[in-house]
Amino acid sequence: MSRLEVVAFVVSVLGVWLTTTRSLWNYPFSLLSVVLYGVVFYQDRLYADMGLQAIFAGTLLYGFWQWRRGRSSDGEVLVTRVRAVEVIVSLVIGIGAALALGFLLYSHTDASLPWADSALMAGSLVGTVWAARRNVESWWVWIIVDVLYVPVYLVKQLYLTAVLYGAFVVLAVLGLRRWQNALLRQSSA
Repeated sequence: MSRLEVVAFVVSVLGVWLTTTRSLWNYPFSLLSVVLYGVVFYQDRLYADMGLQAIFAGTLLYGFWQWRRGRSSDGEVLVTRVRAVEVIVSLVIGIGAALALGFLLYSHTDASLPWADSALMAGSLVGTVWAARRNVESWWVWIIVDVLYVPVYLVKQLYLTAVLYGAFVVLAVLGLRRWQNALLRQSSA
């Protein structure tokens, strides 16, 4: 466990916790987190995860824009439901991306765990886009992906990062409950 991983851990927890509260402050912390973890994953040859951090940075900027314009008159970030067509499109693109990147990493790099890394990267992309769109269902994606990331990081001996993803599972459950409650309040208003 490096100092860099420790700092990335703390910043990441803050970013996700702020996301559960629908605070726009999640964005600066989350952007710093992806930069720090990009370096951590590069050092451990988890190239899909490293590349994912760059994609996360782009989707975080998109999400910030979406969240700023998707607020109620009192400034609260509104949540939405994912549409059925988005689920289908996300599954098709996610599976295609996982297979293509997995093959590329397996056959052309020294990537560690190329198939698992690629599949979890694709799932993370779906979760990120859905979260940027303020979809409640993004938390279900994060619960699944984060549970599956824990053994990957244990295998790579990134123990603190494995703990982080265990904490992300707890935070995702909390986020799901909070966002579902917010959606109920929005519906009744």
